[in-house]
Amino acid sequence: MQNLTIGLLQFDQVWENKSQNYKKIHQFMDSKIELDLLLLPEMFHTGFTMNTGLSESMEQSSGVDFLKNISATFDCAIYTSLIFSEKGKSYNRGVFIEPCGKTTIYNKRKTFGLAGEDKVYTSGESQVIVEYKNWKINLQICYDLRFPELSSNKIDIEGNPLFDIILYVANWPEKRANHWNALLKARAIENQAFVLSCNRVGIDFNKHSYIGDSCGIGPLGELLSKTSKDEELILFQIEKSKLNEVRNQLPFLKDR
Repeated sequence: MQNLTIGLLQFDQVWENKSQNYKKIHQFMDSKIELDLLLLPEMFHTGFTMNTGLSESMEQSSGVDFLKNISATFDCAIYTSLIFSEKGKSYNRGVFIEPCGKTTIYNKRKTFGLAGEDKVYTSGESQVIVEYKNWKINLQICYDLRFPELSSNKIDIEGNPLFDIILYVANWPEKRANHWNALLKARAIENQAFVLSCNRVGIDFNKHSYIGDSCGIGPLGELLSKTSKDEELILFQIEKSKLNEVRNQLPFLKDR
């Protein structure tokens, strides 16, 4: 199983302005960059808004088209979330897009009641694990992070863990930055998995401040990447051999 080169693009999202957010992302994507997986913040082209008038359909989505173009151009998978509406319901929906165009969706299961997200968006009902380059990847979004039962790793009937990586894309505010950093480490340690997270920076329309702290964390809770509070594309690698070593030396998952 190959190592993966990860990119976490944290940026100051322009409020409810899709075209300006597309331009911002392009500014960071140098043609020389080589990636396997790129993460963008939650609701990447609108910011964390309750305005469902900005929602799209899966069949006609400028956001998905933009992501597919980036994925194909850089030959990398992308994970982020967008607002989608279908059958009279709206969703904060994660999309995992592969270079071939294959798209796997995940509807955020824990909508953020403090911001009224639960009144606007329908909660998802199912865990989604996608296989990419022989890695098993658990898709999550922002507030899901607070609920460990949503990312509980187990040994399957064939004796293998359910997943190797958990992804979190977020608009997580500065005032709860300590929670963000502590919970990310906890999810990595308890699941013996890599945790990859991408949060925004800047100040949004509602005057909420964000400081990024996007990062990669290893299965022992160790920090694998630099952290930054600025607009930046953070690059690093994760190695399956290190994950296997931890799981073999500390076979805790079998006791769940």
